[in-house]
Formats: sequence, C-alpha cells, structure tokens
Amino acid sequence: MAAPEEHDSPTEAPQPGVPEEETKTFKDLGVTDVLCEACDQLGWTKPTKIQIEAIPLALQGRDIIGLAETGSGKTGAFALPILNALLETPRRLFALVLTPTRELAFQISEQFEALGSSIGVQTAVIVGGIDSMSQSLALAKKPHVIIATPGRLIDHLENTKGFNLRALKYLVMDEADRILNMDFETEVDKILKVIPRDRKTFLFSATMTKKVQKLQRAALKNPVKCAVSSKYQTVEKLQQYYLFIPSKFKSKRLGSLNKFKAKTRSILLATDVASRGLDIPHVDVVVNFDIPTHSKDYIHRVGRTARAGRSGKAITFVTQYDVELFQRIEHLIGKKLPVFPTQDDEVMMLTERVTEAQRFARMELREHGEKKKRVREDAGDNDDTEGAMGVRNKVAGGKVKKRKGR
Repeated sequence: MAAPEEHDSPTEAPQPGVPEEETKTFKDLGVTDVLCEACDQLGWTKPTKIQIEAIPLALQGRDIIGLAETGSGKTGAFALPILNALLETPRRLFALVLTPTRELAFQISEQFEALGSSIGVQTAVIVGGIDSMSQSLALAKKPHVIIATPGRLIDHLENTKGFNLRALKYLVMDEADRILNMDFETEVDKILKVIPRDRKTFLFSATMTKKVQKLQRAALKNPVKCAVSSKYQTVEKLQQYYLFIPSKFKSKRLGSLNKFKAKTRSILLATDVASRGLDIPHVDVVVNFDIPTHSKDYIHRVGRTARAGRSGKAITFVTQYDVELFQRIEHLIGKKLPVFPTQDDEVMMLTERVTEAQRFARMELREHGEKKKRVREDAGDNDDTEGAMGVRNKVAGGKVKKRKGR
C-alpha cells in the first residue's frame, strides 16, 4: 500500500464526554434530533460500546480506526456521523463505503436508507454480479452515499463517462482486514489516488493485521483508535455452551438464508459461509454443527446472534475428534464454556413428535413434486395454457392467430 505521507501513530480514544453508564440516547453523543428519531424507529434504544467511543470523535472531525467484535453496531458508528455531516452541508457524492462482499454492501445500504429516510438520503450499491449499465445510471444521478466493492468501483471509475469522486468528503473502509485478505490491495491503492486527500476517513476492522496497519498509515491522518476489546472475545450477552455428541450420530445438515430473511426461522446452523458479513437481527440461537478449523472463525460464527446489545445463545457440537480445537477456542476467548444442559427424558418424549414431523414433511414434498409434474404434463397436452401462450407469443413476436369460432 503506497503511503503518500507519514502520519502519526493513532492515539487512543479519550473517554467520551458522557460516561457509558449515563448514556441513555444517541442525543447524548451529539447526534442531531432527526437522526435520533430514526434510531428510535429502528429500535436502537441506546448506543453500543463502539458507537459511544467513535461517534463523538467522528462528529469532531477526527479520522477513526474502529476495532470491535462482530455484531457490535459498527455500521451505525460510521453512518450516523456521515449523515449528521450531510445534514449540515448537503451535497452529492458525499461519502464512499468500501466493503469486501456484495451481501455486506446491500446491508449497509439498507441501514443508510433507513436512518436517512426522513431526510431523503440516496444511496447506490456498486458491486459485481449486477448489470453495469444500471449501475452507471445510478451513479449518473449522483447519490449522496456510494457503497461498493473495490473491484467494481474501479471498473466504473475507469469506464463510466463523467463519474469521479473528486467531491468526496468521507471514506469508510468496513471490514478492512477482509478487503485486504481478498487481494483488493491494488484496487484500494488506486481508489486512494483518485479521491481528495482533504477528507475524513473511518477504518473499521475486526482485527489489526500488518496489512491494515499499512493501510492506516497510507489513508488516515492523525487517527484516533477506538477499540472496545483488546483481545478476541465474544459479546457479553451471548450465552455459549458445548454439547458432546459422538461423531457417528451426526447427520446431514440443510439450511437456507432466505428463511431467515423471511423471518420464518430463528435458529441458524452456522458454517463458514455464514460466518461474517451477515446481519440477521432476529437470530436467537446459533448452532455450530462442526467446529471451525480456525478459532477466530468461531467468534464470527457465533456473532450472528447477540448483535448490537441483544442477547443470544450459541451451542457447539463437539465430537471426540474435536476436543483440541474446542480447547483452542476456549483459550482464545478466555472462557471455559459449560456443557449445555439437556434432559434425556424430555428429549426422548420429543423423539416421536420429531419422527412424525419428518414423515409429514416427506409426504408434503412428495405431493408437491407430483403436483408440479402434473402441471408440466397438462401444459404439454393443452396448447392454450397460460404458459404455452406466453411461449407462443415470444416465438411469434406477439402475434397469435385467432382460432375459428372465437
């Protein structure tokens, strides 16, 4: 990462003007009334630790390095100061948020739009896997906030006529450790060269790696470090347990993220696919079916619950082959996890109900499959079905010959 100039090492954040235990609302941190009302509507009753540390300093115009455990409310910690500043000096192409994944980009956009709905904030999500032309049109409208993955943003900076970031006032690099681990270092370097040096920069990361330190020296001016945890740990309101299960009794696992988005499920069977970047607020319990090979991944997995001050529960299945990995996790988080209490009699009573539910599920799946098969067969026999008409319209260019007698 090219460092155009040397900057001082980050200073530790001073204690906020209002002690944490006395902080009741975001207004105490200096957030304007209209944004405080938006926080209330989102159910943000009080600021999280990282918000208490970062928001007052960001409102003072300082560059921020935010280090916090997963699910700590980091998005609010940078979105609120940006929107607060945007209210004071409204202008287009005001802020850029760089993220490692498209899923995280859309989630950040949703939070910006929710917080800024009453003040007319417009955002644009610029990520891969989506039509570039529609993104170019969105950028032509000059939104207030752009949320982007580095690769696709560079593509638009180089190829979208008239688009530039010369008016940018705020740069946020969210989950900077992941951005750099995904080999976006070259893209980030290019972005830093084409945006104004006279800007405010917020760098948020779960870990302070050597690459992140290098990025900090290149991108931030006299930053303040806001770290709400000095070591790897899980949030206080997360109840963590383990359950010993001999490996031969494990069965296949199935899961679907859409069920959580639709709020029809509240237990997430976590794998590394869901370990970071997903914010599904109503998850109550995380079950680690298998223990992650890397202990740090455990923290990100269980961080899908107990987010932003809420409580939650995590249960990890441990087999006889996982004991060493499990002990590493306990050493990392500095906690000895208890055995999850189970009542064998209650479990045995539920076994019959579970078996019956499985039987009904298999019947419904079979019936559903048969119905779909019949629909396909009917569509093939009857050329006047809606599906067949639609195909015929496309093939004939919309012209359908009328039959006699109709």
